[in-house]
Amino acid sequence: MATKKLMRAGVSPEICERLKRHQTQSCKDLLSLSPLEVMRSAGLSYQNASMLLQSVSKHVAPPVTTALDLWKQNSESYLSTSLPELDKLLRGGLPRGTITEVTGPSGCGKTQMCLMLSVLATLPESLGGLESPVIYIDTEAAFSAERLVEIAQTRFPHYFRSREKVLQMAGRVHVFRELSCQDVLNRVERLEEDIISTGAGLVILDSVASVVRKEFDTTLPGNLMHRSSLLGREASTLKYLAHEFRIPVVLTNQITTHVGDRGPVPSGEGDSGLVTAALGNTWSHTVNTRLIVQYVDARQRQILIAKSPVAPFAVLNYTIQKDGIRLNGKLTV
Repeated sequence: MATKKLMRAGVSPEICERLKRHQTQSCKDLLSLSPLEVMRSAGLSYQNASMLLQSVSKHVAPPVTTALDLWKQNSESYLSTSLPELDKLLRGGLPRGTITEVTGPSGCGKTQMCLMLSVLATLPESLGGLESPVIYIDTEAAFSAERLVEIAQTRFPHYFRSREKVLQMAGRVHVFRELSCQDVLNRVERLEEDIISTGAGLVILDSVASVVRKEFDTTLPGNLMHRSSLLGREASTLKYLAHEFRIPVVLTNQITTHVGDRGPVPSGEGDSGLVTAALGNTWSHTVNTRLIVQYVDARQRQILIAKSPVAPFAVLNYTIQKDGIRLNGKLTV
C-alpha cells in the first residue's frame, strides 16, 4: 500500500506538486524522508511536516480485519471464466484482489484465455461479467482485436447482436503495447492512475516473462540480481493494485525445463526433465492462483489447477474453438 500515490492518501494538490519537483510522488517516497527533508521539499514547518508523515503513515497502514469480514468480501468476489467446471473448482472463478497466472508453452491458448476474459469483464453483472473496462498490457504484440470481436460475437451471440454492443465492448478494452522491460515496468508503475481514469475492473499482463527472458541472460554476472529486482518491483505493485482496487490481475507466463544440475533451460532444448513455470521460485510465491495449460495432442489441451488457496489439484481437458476455450471430457482430480 506504500506505493499509493500521495494524492490518494489525502495530501493536498499543492503539496503534492511541491513534492513532485523533488521526485516524491508515492507514500513510500514520502515515508523514506526525514521530517527535515519533508520541510525542505514541501515548504512546511517542522510541526506540519511531522503531521504530514503521521497522516500518510496511518493512511497506508493495513486496516485490522476479521475472518468474518474477509468471508463476506470474498463471497461474491470472483470473475467467472464462463467455464463451469473450472469456476466450480475455484468456487466462483478468478478471485478479485489477487493475482492469477496462466502459464504454458507457446500456442497453447494463454492469449486466447486473456482475450476471452477481456470480453467477460465487459459484460453486465447479470451475465457473469464485471461491467467494467479492461487494461490489457501486451508485451508480445499478440493481441488481436479481430479475435476479441470474434470471441464476443460467437460466445455471446444474443448480447452482441448489434454493432453498437460490439463497438462498446471493444472500446472498453484499453491495450498498451510495451515491448521492453523498462516500458513494462513504467506502465505497471503508472497503472494506479490508469485504473482510476478508466475505471478498469480487470488488469491483464500478457506476458510477464516474454521481455524479461529476452533481455536478461541469467548466465551473465549480475543479470539474475537485476532481473529479480525488476520482477520484485512489478510483483509488489501488481499485488498492491489487485488488493487496493479489489480487482483480478491476470498474468501469463512461459515454461522452462530443469534438467539435472544444468539448471533451467528453455523448454524444448532438453530431452527430459521437470517442466515448470519460468521466472523461478521467488516469482512463484507472487501468484495466488496458477493455471498451467499444456498439450495433450495436436488438438486437445489441458488446464491444470497447480496452485490455489481454495481448489484441489485438478486437470480439465479443453479445445480452442471459434468462441474461445471450451472444456470437454472428464474432470481429473
